[in-house]
Amino acid sequence: MRGLSVGRSPGETRRGTQATSAAVAVFVALGVCLSGCAAGGTGTRDEGAAHADAVGGAAASSPAASPSKVPDRVDAVRLVKSDPKVSAEVKHELKPCVADEYPVDVSYGELTGGTAEDVVVNVLTCGDAVGVGSYVYREEDGAYQSVFRTEEPPVYAEIDRGDLVVTKQVYERGDPVSSPSGENVITYRWASGRFSEEYRTHNDYSNAAGNAPTPAPDADG
Repeated sequence: MRGLSVGRSPGETRRGTQATSAAVAVFVALGVCLSGCAAGGTGTRDEGAAHADAVGGAAASSPAASPSKVPDRVDAVRLVKSDPKVSAEVKHELKPCVADEYPVDVSYGELTGGTAEDVVVNVLTCGDAVGVGSYVYREEDGAYQSVFRTEEPPVYAEIDRGDLVVTKQVYERGDPVSSPSGENVITYRWASGRFSEEYRTHNDYSNAAGNAPTPAPDADG
């Protein structure tokens, strides 16, 4: 008596072999594709190129640094000499110290709320750099107009957070030019078309600092 056969028919065997071959082929193809991508080939994922594009886009979108604003320079010497409000003494003293270098300090800033920056000019002496006159000019209709002056030396004017600060050194009898006894600091603010004194302070300088005798050098030194 022939027992029941548990083997596969030839057709079933061929179909199983074909299915297995197809599965192996798909697996091999998938492996080749993955290895190609991992090797940096021309697969669908090229992270290097995408990264470069992203960096380029970020760089392009970054704002460029804007240059610092530089105020229009004025000829301060000509401005002072052509100003009818400047005294003849100051104009006479306004001469070059060396070659064509004039003893003037010039500052630019907003003091009067005009459309252009205001100009502060300090005229100094050549030898001791003592301020003999301070002036403020405001641009009006394309020209600079004098809106402040003080000619009580020693004097010096500066721009401080939108205010005009004038420092006048105070000398007592016998004080050398290099060592005043104190100073008056006056703050002016622009209002109603003119500068008005806002407040003032007085500072006394110490007479002891810097006046200590210099010790004699050691004889053995």
